[in-house]
Amino acid sequence: MSEDIIAEFQVLVIIIFVVQMTLWLLFANTIRKTLNLIAEENRCILPNQAWFVAIPLFNIYWNFQVARRLSDSLTNEFFDRKIEAEENPTHRDGFLYSITNLLCYIPFPPFWIIFLRTISLINFVTYWFRINQCRILLIEHNKWKEETKNNED
Repeated sequence: MSEDIIAEFQVLVIIIFVVQMTLWLLFANTIRKTLNLIAEENRCILPNQAWFVAIPLFNIYWNFQVARRLSDSLTNEFFDRKIEAEENPTHRDGFLYSITNLLCYIPFPPFWIIFLRTISLINFVTYWFRINQCRILLIEHNKWKEETKNNED
């Protein structure tokens, strides 16, 4: 009976790992797409470095770097484009996610681990949503710029 439980637990762990890796890869792709919309001189991080957020354990450190560098890149781009936006967009959400993600790796009692994982997931989704909002804002600005250019011609 215990071998069945162990086998089921192993399958569950594998499924959770695959789902988590898939989410991290999709998240990294959103960051990469956002960075590709930012002018090269405004970037504080290269678009292909976004993939590092999908590397288990290394992403504990890299999430902090992305939170700071992506926010700085967006601030620079918004300033250059004269887009009115909050100062350091996505920084607070990225930092909150990075902190809660880090705390999940500290060996707390199971209740606290579940609680921290839930908070981390909420922060992850919120951060991802905010990055996507900034990406959409940049896309819309590009469309507006193109329309304005076409109207002038």
